[in-house]
Amino acid sequence: MGIFWDLLQQDELEKQQEQADSVEDRVKILEEELANTKALLKKTLIALETHLVKDIDGDGKTGEA
Repeated sequence: MGIFWDLLQQDELEKQQEQADSVEDRVKILEEELANTKALLKKTLIALETHLVKDIDGDGKTGEA
C-alpha cells in the first residue's frame, strides 16, 4: 500500500506543479497584454486630445504624454 500512496502523492504534486506553471505563464501573458493595452490607450488619448484640442484626461495638457 505504501508504494501506491507514494505514487499517488507524486502524481498529485506533479499536477499541482503543472497548474502553478501554467498560472505563472498566464499571468505573464496577461501582464504583457495589459502593458500593451495601456500603451495603446495612451497613444489613442494623445491622438484624440490633439485632434480635439481638448484636455480629456485632466492633466492640464492637450496631446502630450
